[in-house]
Amino acid sequence: MGVGYLIIAVVLLAWGASLAGPFHFDDYSLLVDPLVTSARGWLLVWRPIQTRPLSQFTFWASYMMAGATPWAFHIWNLALHGMGSVLLWRTLRMIVAERAAVIAALVFAVHPIQAEVVNYVFARSSALSTLLCLVVLWLWLRDRIWAAVAVFALALLAKEECVTFPLFLALLDWWRGKRRWPAIGAMLGLAFLLGLRVLIATKFVPDGGGGFASRIAPLEYFTAQGVVILRYLRLLILPWGFTVDPEIVVVVPWLAWLGVGLIVAVACRTFKGPGVWILAGFILLIPSSSIFPADDLAADRRMYLPMIAFSAALGVITLKWKRPVRVGVGVVLVGVCVLRTQVWNSERTLWKEAVERAPDKVRPRIQLARALEPEPGLAVLDAAALRFPEEFDIETERGRIFLTTRRPAEALGSFGKALALKPSNAMALNNRGVALAALGQKEAARADFERALQVDPCFVDAVGNLGRLGYGTPLGQPCPKNLENSGRP
Repeated sequence: MGVGYLIIAVVLLAWGASLAGPFHFDDYSLLVDPLVTSARGWLLVWRPIQTRPLSQFTFWASYMMAGATPWAFHIWNLALHGMGSVLLWRTLRMIVAERAAVIAALVFAVHPIQAEVVNYVFARSSALSTLLCLVVLWLWLRDRIWAAVAVFALALLAKEECVTFPLFLALLDWWRGKRRWPAIGAMLGLAFLLGLRVLIATKFVPDGGGGFASRIAPLEYFTAQGVVILRYLRLLILPWGFTVDPEIVVVVPWLAWLGVGLIVAVACRTFKGPGVWILAGFILLIPSSSIFPADDLAADRRMYLPMIAFSAALGVITLKWKRPVRVGVGVVLVGVCVLRTQVWNSERTLWKEAVERAPDKVRPRIQLARALEPEPGLAVLDAAALRFPEEFDIETERGRIFLTTRRPAEALGSFGKALALKPSNAMALNNRGVALAALGQKEAARADFERALQVDPCFVDAVGNLGRLGYGTPLGQPCPKNLENSGRP
């Protein structure tokens, strides 16, 4: 069997069951996004303020293929991962020993840290951008420099986190004794312009969770990233303890960054061996693990692109291991991948695991409640409310469940508690208005919807709810944005 076929076979063995997986978390937002569901979506995704348009285009293609059918979305992630794994082998073999390239590609293919990108539809941008970066590397090593620059522009349109890939190429060139600064400069210029475009676009996507839309300050984010990077490296060496929503506890941040610095120092000492690849992995981690904030301090999908370098390092390091040992490790990795896919194949198991492994986080409890039937879900939220009595999102979710089970009076109580916690929150005002409308208190509901629009003139739900009550948007509350594409749920 050829190496390429072997890699595809182990990818299917490890991840094939992902085709039976459901949608998760942000995946559901794709199913109500006009960029994905409309016939003109293929054109709309290229709007100037749209982030990751190439990835959005593939989501549109998935929807056009089979509608809101999970497998039609999952098959893209699986195919991109398989192609990337094969291309990594074909690329690395040009600069490292053939056996090391094969090992690296197999590690990339079946390491459990890849589970999020393979099983989570919304993470497709990582797989697509990484595949395009591998095409860039393949062209670069064949001295097709300007073709590589053009493909790099496409990679940036898939996901902006590849902005440091030109530095990765510059490091490899330095290692190989080459200098191609004009092309590197052109790539860095593209990275700056398209990266700046994405950063500006986050001002127009208030729920994006990154850049200007992040609720975490750059310094706070940077402080935590030393711990996050060490966690990634620990999972790389000991692939156990994964969770979709990890809890990051920062006690002595400088100590974690000292640990990262020591690893970098060791990599510099072994630069001619695996060290160059370890340094390359850190370079590719810079955009997601430095000062550019995101609401999630850590996410395994952020290791996907750096894994092309870290996998190469492991390929070089394990080159002299005996074959039975390598095969045994590979079997274990495939087994863990199968187990991870089983976890991802159920919303309940995914979020139950997250609650167990991050007991001090609220979001896993809310997501678990949504995955359960109403009464068990309310029990989860009741227990969460005892642990987090001042948590706005818990009361909001309880109110939502009460509404869906036709208990508007109890929903009003929960939404009222949420509003007491955040008196000037547009969502809280709107939600209480919905409960009041369900109880027949039309004028009181109208007052809440109008107050919500005073707080946020672009709050789509409040506009729609006023319309359903027979009222229009109050005069004097112009919205500076396009309500149809505001990005709100």
